[in-house]
Amino acid sequence: MKKDVASLLEYRAFEFRRDNALDAAEPVNIKQVLRKQNILTQYRPLSDSFSGMCLKTDKYKFILVNSNHPRGRQHFTIAHEFYHLFVQDICEVHACNPGINKEPQEVEADYFASVLLMPEMGIRSMIPDEELRNKQVSLSTVLKLEQYFSVSRSAMLVRLRALSLLSTEQYDSLKSIPVLRSALEYGYSDLALYRPGNENLVIGDYGDKARRLFDGEKISEGHYLDLLSKIGIDLTAAEYE
Repeated sequence: MKKDVASLLEYRAFEFRRDNALDAAEPVNIKQVLRKQNILTQYRPLSDSFSGMCLKTDKYKFILVNSNHPRGRQHFTIAHEFYHLFVQDICEVHACNPGINKEPQEVEADYFASVLLMPEMGIRSMIPDEELRNKQVSLSTVLKLEQYFSVSRSAMLVRLRALSLLSTEQYDSLKSIPVLRSALEYGYSDLALYRPGNENLVIGDYGDKARRLFDGEKISEGHYLDLLSKIGIDLTAAEYE
């Protein structure tokens, strides 16, 4: 990627943080941003080769995320889609697989996501001075970083390598270490970041709009219940009586 393109994407990531009241170093709470931007987002189990997609119209924004992927990867997918929705000049329907598709706009979306989720200032502030001086970031520090910024091991290692904080040899060495086992060995008992989740979760005002249509007598009760069933809500279930 050309240096001027990278610089522009870094500035766009800075603008996105500023517009969402995030400082230059803190982690991004993905779900809070989705709610703030009122992006209808649905997590569904999909094939492994499909990470997600987005769609934008004049009035609405939509993101679909693969809930079969680990949560850390889901976060990166959504940040990748933010590029298509907020930065890219023309946003058509995008089916994405971050890190795999090498088309220019997909590479740019990956870089934007990396910078947005893992800001250089925040990363450097959490690395011990000795490790910064020697460019020898330890596994302990990598774990702390990936947990803090809620990203996958692979995404964090790529970012550290891009910031010249890891040598090629150390990158390869850290990449070969089993993720789940190393997290447990360093005392991280909550492994949710590294596992799938959020199946059928919906974020946005879909349910609110359905209810308003029903309350305004624009749709029947059966249609209203059908709309809710499409996002995994069954109001006829006994547990809700």
